[in-house]
Amino acid sequence: MQVLPQPGGDPAVAAADLAESQGADSLAVEEHHLTVARHRALASVAPRIRLADLGSAVEQLRVVKDEEEISCLRIGAEIADQALGELLESILVGRTERHLALELERRLVDHGADGPAFPTSVATGPNSGRRGHRPTDRRVEEGDFLSVCLGAAYRGYRCEIGRTFVIGTSPADWQIQLYDLVFAAQRAGREALAPGAAYRDVDRAARQVLDSAGYAEGLQPLTGHGVGLEIDEDPQLAPAAMGKLDACVPVTVEPGVHLPGRGGVRIDDTLVVRPEADGGPELLTITTKELLAL
Repeated sequence: MQVLPQPGGDPAVAAADLAESQGADSLAVEEHHLTVARHRALASVAPRIRLADLGSAVEQLRVVKDEEEISCLRIGAEIADQALGELLESILVGRTERHLALELERRLVDHGADGPAFPTSVATGPNSGRRGHRPTDRRVEEGDFLSVCLGAAYRGYRCEIGRTFVIGTSPADWQIQLYDLVFAAQRAGREALAPGAAYRDVDRAARQVLDSAGYAEGLQPLTGHGVGLEIDEDPQLAPAAMGKLDACVPVTVEPGVHLPGRGGVRIDDTLVVRPEADGGPELLTITTKELLAL
């Protein structure tokens, strides 16, 4: 390893200049992150050097986490659980999605997070159950489904949790049935997590529960994904995904169903893949998955 001689400027350009001065004939780059402007700058300081695409090699090296990294994710999950638990103890009827999302993000920081791991999603009534819903000024009403997805960033590591609740009254029959279905799908996905399990098989375990109940149309494109320094990393738990899980890989399992005009359910956990001898998948996000009427 060699430390670049001076701070400031573009470190990639400085590295290329150093490689040129030492007679290197190639330099590895990540083409999916390399801008046109930076490519021109590299070519100007190192015209003889061939740029070789590194592909996703760095991302692949990050898939398996060590125990120190998992500890950061565990603490982030505890912070997210705390923030969500406090929100559930407050009065929700009449408050807007946007206000609740801002309050959750404040609570994350109050409990020690660097900040939110991603923009917090709060969705009520007909918006509930949508993946990546951006909060609006819609107010929470009695009888609504309320779906929340949030995450904490802690020492650079990001995790997420998603839960769905009913507001102010006992849930309707259709809400109970839909919730029980998504819960069963999420449990099937969690139970499929094991070293050596194919990514697509984990997705299939959750997806077929929803398919068999008639919800094949409109399902989200993946059941889960890796987390770490980014909130969406490899592996992707999706129908066409290639590869198999290793131990010590943190992933989400987050199936959901959204019924246009009515709302829906999402249940989202962050877990770490562990062998059966170590107790199976480690659940990091522990807020109850019981259908609560708040």
